[in-house]
Amino acid sequence: MMAEEIEIYIGYGEKQIELITRRVLNEEEIPHSEKIFSIFEPYTRWISKGKAGVLVEFGLPVSIIRDQHGFILDYEIMEQSNDVDVAVPLTTRAKEKFPVIKSCSYDKGPWSPSNRKIIGEIVEIPVMPKKGRPNKAEQAEESSETFKKLRRQHSAVESSINGLDHTGLDKCYDHGIAGFKRCVALSILSRNIHTLGKLIREKQEKQKKRKRYKKAA
Repeated sequence: MMAEEIEIYIGYGEKQIELITRRVLNEEEIPHSEKIFSIFEPYTRWISKGKAGVLVEFGLPVSIIRDQHGFILDYEIMEQSNDVDVAVPLTTRAKEKFPVIKSCSYDKGPWSPSNRKIIGEIVEIPVMPKKGRPNKAEQAEESSETFKKLRRQHSAVESSINGLDHTGLDKCYDHGIAGFKRCVALSILSRNIHTLGKLIREKQEKQKKRKRYKKAA
């Protein structure tokens, strides 16, 4: 078993020598798909964040879908795919589990003509800002009060993303792709339990206030 593991790392070493030779000595531009970002966690991807202070992260991107109460309804770990690939499966599964869903808001990442068409058939009000310049019909749609209202609510998903960072998803301390998937699932479960607890506490506080008002009356 140990010999097999050593052989694997020897292969990684030879691969790195090959890439360095091509890049440094031959001045070749290495295709992104051939680069290796971790020999210990081979599934690791280079994630371009494009945000101030955090330009790049290493790991796997995770797409989530949440409701208006803050519960994460479903998620997708993108081992090889991107936002544009998972928008339809996520929305389809969410609609199947929760048929009452009438609208769903996205950022520009998942937009494509086919995604817009399919998701428009799944939910009544798809809020999908177009990549690039919208035509007149798209401008009219994106300028409507309903679209703008739902678009403003989209920022709420950031609180869920930040919440996941605080429930263990900022770093994965487990090993292997199975460990990564387990870490994601447990983090989302923890976040939903936290959200449930917050709602229960808020409900209890309202009940206490009503009781105090009745006594005062």
